[in-house]
Amino acid sequence: MTALTAEAKRTAQAWIDDNLTELTEWHTHIWELAEPAWREYRSQQWYVARLREEGFDVEDGSAGMPTAFSATWSNGDGPTLLTYAEYDAVPGNSQAATTSETPREGLSRFAPGHTDPHSVLGISTLAGVLATKHAMTVHGIGGTLKYTGEPAEKMHGSKVVHGLRGYYDDADAIVSFHPFYMLPLCNTARWDTQCGAYYSKVYSFLCDEPETWQLSSADPNSPIPASHSAARAPGANVALMQMYTASRTMLDSMLPATGGWSFSDAILSDGQATADNLPQRVARIQFSWRTPDIEMAEHILTILDRNAQAAAMMAHCAAEDRWIARSRPGRTNHVMSETLYANLEEVGAPSYGPEAIGVAQEIQRSLGREATPKPFLAETEQLISPQEAERLLREHMPAWQRNWTSDDYVEMSHYAPLVRFYVSRPALQPVPGEGPYPAWVMNALGGIPETIAPTIVTAGKTVSGTFLDLLTKPETLKAAQQEFAQRVAAEPMPALLPADFEPPIDLPWPDYSGEAEHRHW
Repeated sequence: MTALTAEAKRTAQAWIDDNLTELTEWHTHIWELAEPAWREYRSQQWYVARLREEGFDVEDGSAGMPTAFSATWSNGDGPTLLTYAEYDAVPGNSQAATTSETPREGLSRFAPGHTDPHSVLGISTLAGVLATKHAMTVHGIGGTLKYTGEPAEKMHGSKVVHGLRGYYDDADAIVSFHPFYMLPLCNTARWDTQCGAYYSKVYSFLCDEPETWQLSSADPNSPIPASHSAARAPGANVALMQMYTASRTMLDSMLPATGGWSFSDAILSDGQATADNLPQRVARIQFSWRTPDIEMAEHILTILDRNAQAAAMMAHCAAEDRWIARSRPGRTNHVMSETLYANLEEVGAPSYGPEAIGVAQEIQRSLGREATPKPFLAETEQLISPQEAERLLREHMPAWQRNWTSDDYVEMSHYAPLVRFYVSRPALQPVPGEGPYPAWVMNALGGIPETIAPTIVTAGKTVSGTFLDLLTKPETLKAAQQEFAQRVAAEPMPALLPADFEPPIDLPWPDYSGEAEHRHW
């Protein structure tokens, strides 16, 4: 490490320490907003305003996505380095930042809440970017920082669109962070096994001509289409249920029961709940599936497309389908992984102090459990090398499988050398014989300042250290780019959607009603 690099890293780390109170307050604000995918208006506007105050040039609503942004700041000649924020929350997971199970004030428990939490993902990378900017200014280091706002990660929303529109083309390297969500990927970086393919489609069934279904000679009013006693088309709800039932029934026949693939569904609402007793005009269902590779994803797609046509025919409907996401598996870059992990080692794993331990013990007592002296999961305060994490991960996978689980950082990895790393979020150590903690516990810990601040510190310092290495060590960046070029040449993977793909922002996604601070779920 050069003297300049070491001094710049100390400057960046000191900036994060000095501004931790403010960073934690920023996190609380985003965590409390908890806006769902494609509807993160206030969260996005907070980032846009914050970045402009920090001197960034910001494109508000980048690539035609109202809740996305693209921000840049330059200090002269040098590499362009990119990281990003996410801020979408998950419907059905409203939880207050407290030690008992309760939704946020004024909201149903079915309102959205941060689970992973993406709130700390964004504030941690923002901390890293602002700390790097400060160090670049103080030490005269040239280069450009690029920071993008990526909505709707839960459905692989924005990154494929940003990629297709060229927003990553000028990046020399990319750092991708996520709070840990499974072991052994905690306080480490991915090595060979990346996230796999993700496909998501909405199938819409439209009953636009119910009067042409059939006429009943038993009804004297049968020529009148609006007659409530006439035989009518089954309607869109029937088509949707046929689609759902057929696809779920055929699940075991879609792919072999190996490889850790998954399949999920969600029914979208177009608001016909109070309609008269007429055939349902429109019904929509979203299917999303995660597979280790593209070939497996295509097998499922073929079955779903066929099922949609059959369901529509049965119910006298037309079927339309629309891509939500279609993502490639990720690309590995060992140089980037080694560079980042060296910085993570320098920073050290998160450490939970007396205040955080007190919060955790209060949660244990609220659940009727004995408070333990070390309540946090042991792995959350430990580092694990990328190579060792890879070895342990492979123990759960068949030998042929190359990728596992799903996240849309994979699309970014096809535009520049990328490292994916994980820092622990607060999680409690299970007590033998008492079973796992309920999901609300991790959700709550993600919103309590005393327990989430260590994630911001560790991740932010790791991002800034990695960026400063890439800015001041041209040989490291060159090696990462050479590896990237070699991997692309060895295994080309063109984009799976056309360049003019439009983000599905107009579909009836879950949303709030009302305005400003008076919105309700």
